[in-house]
Amino acid sequence: MTTAADLPDYPFAPQRFQVRPGVAMSYLDEGPRDGEVVLMLHGNPSWSYYWRRLVLGLTDPKSGKAYRCIVPDHVGMGWSDKPDDRPDADPRYTYTLQSRVDDVERLLEHLRISGPVTLAVHDWGGAIGFGWGLAHSARIQRLVILNTGAFPLPAAKPLPRRLRLGRDSAIGTLLIRGFNAFAAGATRMGVVDPMPADVRRAYLAPYDSWRNRIATSRFVQDIPLGEGDAAWPLVQAMGRKLPEYADRPVFIGWGLRDFVFDRHFLAGFTAALPRAQVHAFEDAGHYVLEDKADVLVPAIRDFLDAHPLGA
Repeated sequence: MTTAADLPDYPFAPQRFQVRPGVAMSYLDEGPRDGEVVLMLHGNPSWSYYWRRLVLGLTDPKSGKAYRCIVPDHVGMGWSDKPDDRPDADPRYTYTLQSRVDDVERLLEHLRISGPVTLAVHDWGGAIGFGWGLAHSARIQRLVILNTGAFPLPAAKPLPRRLRLGRDSAIGTLLIRGFNAFAAGATRMGVVDPMPADVRRAYLAPYDSWRNRIATSRFVQDIPLGEGDAAWPLVQAMGRKLPEYADRPVFIGWGLRDFVFDRHFLAGFTAALPRAQVHAFEDAGHYVLEDKADVLVPAIRDFLDAHPLGA
């Protein structure tokens, strides 16, 4: 069985805590305890492995100031527990955006982190992080935004057919949970430069069975498109609030060959956050940290160093 210790560029020892009764969340807590906190939130179908090179870059004291990197695996993802959501399941977990927001709150409470943070987000991590920010925006003093969303689907951007299939049909669920099509496809379609085989295996390692792919399916089913969708009120609220972050330092790193979070989403962020430092790449895809880690990791470190918390 694959463990975290077997994975390339992931020399970390994940920790665990009971985020809900009977449900354990896995997370990384790397760097000095008194370091400025960088909260990194992944999306679907990735996990904390996505952030590995940024964690290494920010916690290396040889590079200068070391940061404290908090990187959860959302429930059902990575090395966190993967409970069922049947009404009679015990333990039971409800795979909704609100559950994810509440989990972040509980993780930070568990770690006794109550001060300012840098919020770093990718994919669903944007909705989760900015959802947490609805009640805690004053604590988010810097932003690192990578191919994500924090507002409703732009009017000019239809939901891609592949996501619509996974969201609304039994066939889509079968493909995602039975054949791991979503996670496996992302390791190929989400990059411009092909992933090495061992990196692809690392992305897929936590999702090795129907049971262990429940969250990759539920995230797709939770995509909010309008009234009646559970996440819709949250996404509307965070979209309205997004311009309030325009007064603080923002770094945007964007792969322009993302078939979901494309130029329409980038335009939404730059309109709301006009002073953001933007790094957009024509030759990078959804997993922009895979295609452009050599550029983005030092650039993000420089950005954080230039804008210390509390300055």
